[in-house]
Amino acid sequence: MEPLTEGSLKSWHESFLPPAVDASGVDRRLLHSYSDVFSGFAAMLTEEELQAMGKKNGFVRAFPDRVLRLMTTHTPDFLGLKVGSKGLWNDSNLGSGVIIGVLDTGVTPGHPSYDDEGVPPPPSKWKGSCDDLKTGCNNKLIGARSMIAGGGGSPPIDEDGHGTHTSATAAGNFVRNASFFGFAEGTAAGMAPRAHLAIYQVCSGEGCNSADILAGLDAAVKDGVDILSLSLSGHSTPLDQDVVAIGSFAAARKGIFVSCAGGNNGPEYYTLSNEAPWILTVAASSVDRSFRASVKLPSGKVIPGESLDQPSNFPESSLPLYYSIESPSCDMDPPDDSHRGSIWVCESGSLERVATFAKSHGATALISISSKTEGATISIRKMDFPGVVLTIQEGSDLISYLNSTSNPSASIVFNGTVLGVSPAPVVAYFSSRGPSQATPGILKPDISGPGLNIFAAYIHSSDTPDQYYIISGTSMATPHLSGVAALLKAAHPTWSPAAIKSAIITMANADISDELLEPALYFAKGAGHVNPNKAADPGLIYDITDDDYVSYICGKFGEEGARNIARGVVDCSKSVMEEELNYPSILLSLKGGATAKVTRTITNVGPAKSSYMVSVSISKTVVLATVTPKMLTFTELNEQKSFTVSAEWGVDGPPTSSNHIVEGKLTWTSDDDKYAVTSPFVVSALQQNRS
Repeated sequence: MEPLTEGSLKSWHESFLPPAVDASGVDRRLLHSYSDVFSGFAAMLTEEELQAMGKKNGFVRAFPDRVLRLMTTHTPDFLGLKVGSKGLWNDSNLGSGVIIGVLDTGVTPGHPSYDDEGVPPPPSKWKGSCDDLKTGCNNKLIGARSMIAGGGGSPPIDEDGHGTHTSATAAGNFVRNASFFGFAEGTAAGMAPRAHLAIYQVCSGEGCNSADILAGLDAAVKDGVDILSLSLSGHSTPLDQDVVAIGSFAAARKGIFVSCAGGNNGPEYYTLSNEAPWILTVAASSVDRSFRASVKLPSGKVIPGESLDQPSNFPESSLPLYYSIESPSCDMDPPDDSHRGSIWVCESGSLERVATFAKSHGATALISISSKTEGATISIRKMDFPGVVLTIQEGSDLISYLNSTSNPSASIVFNGTVLGVSPAPVVAYFSSRGPSQATPGILKPDISGPGLNIFAAYIHSSDTPDQYYIISGTSMATPHLSGVAALLKAAHPTWSPAAIKSAIITMANADISDELLEPALYFAKGAGHVNPNKAADPGLIYDITDDDYVSYICGKFGEEGARNIARGVVDCSKSVMEEELNYPSILLSLKGGATAKVTRTITNVGPAKSSYMVSVSISKTVVLATVTPKMLTFTELNEQKSFTVSAEWGVDGPPTSSNHIVEGKLTWTSDDDKYAVTSPFVVSALQQNRS
């Protein structure tokens, strides 16, 4: 008997389940179909439904879902980084010898994540110091300085927690038995556990002044860092007026890789910041971990959600539900005290405000339903009050039940930390989107990385007695990419920052969804989700030299503007338009019946003798794309070859969609199929602003 195809296997598994579809016609009960390692499937069933399924032909047995505890700061494992196995951790010696400079709110000296077990002394090129700290510096934490103007020489102690979280995410050492109130229990580790950390305090409780940021960049370059990680963002600013862009350009010219947060102003488009082409602009996405809590209805139906408030003594029995049609967001007092002791159901309100309000009126627990804008994203926070947060998709089932009965009730089931949750990764709703306003001819963001509900080191307080915390943002995604860049730098010490960026972009996992569980656009996900192990061996890279960048800023700003960014005399005899920069992604703007053409140059970093064939995947009736030549043959390592890409509208172009773009990809595949070097390819009907 031949094995079933994936589709027919799923259909067979669905045949065991009772009919249960949501308003969109999708059956959400079937969670997984297994084929290779297990013969069966995972589904959400009531006890009665399970008994009925047990009578069907082909049924063997059922297993209840279990919660397994494994590695925490689970993202290294999620990204395929494992101790003792082949891959980038092994190839880079865990980032040993690389210095990551973190510009943020400071550091928590003595935190276990800064322990230097197994970390070698810093390289001789290191010129920085830890003089601003009296204790806590070692081979892991090799630098700590406060760059805040008017600080009076105060030590760079982190009083916010943000800087401790980001630096530990980038390069925290292995810490066993770490957890946050029992959640995410396991061994914590940053992305580059053996890399060195240099901390530059540029932010206080009032924010981050650009002057202090620039001072931090300046100090880090002088000190000799290899990677700069900035989990800071604002509004889009022209590059010649953006101190982060200008300071980062100087760093890039000295061979320093710069990773910056794209911003938390999504899901609206045109909300990015930190868009310079010499900066890696990072979007945020989810991981396959859930802090699972569920609402169980009297029918046995289980509605999954998440919670960081899961008391062990919470009653297992059903409790009455209170839901106000007049005040679904719970901003009005209930009419009487009859709802004291109930579980409150509230929609789309501030989690902290709603929890406080419900608690003040005698609620036993809270069920919070996220807004439509948030989609499948649950950015969880601790409420210090029992409860569960549901997405609007899952919450709609609860609202339907509430509207169907006069005496609603439910129980809350707390499951702790669950791994292997799907779909993941998914772009977080808050992650800022392109197109870039500052660099409209360059596809931004560049890449997405784990940034939703991320567990990492934190300051000690009554709320974080374990000195770990779970928070979300592109601030959390950025140090993941900074750590990956450190690993790549350790594995390939001669690679330029542009080469490292190229490997990250062209080796990304492109097939991920957005917060609405629709295929994510490049303007949301960048090239896709970072794949560190593939980036370690990309085959080909798109490199960019200092002269290339100068030609770019000359073409964009003219000689005077170029001098402002390059901070000196520049030769603008050669200039290029934005889309002509040798970037690993391609964004072409077509106006009317015009044809656009650009040239790219790729460098062989794989086997010396190799050949690659090109393929373009894009809607051929809308866009006619041509690549010349179609084959590239290399005979030496680091040999360079150029090709041209041209595009014009097809019979069905230009696009009539609201975003006026057509997405595709351009892939160079090696003759042995080992390498598939993929560039995001976007053709836009919008005229670019070149000023």
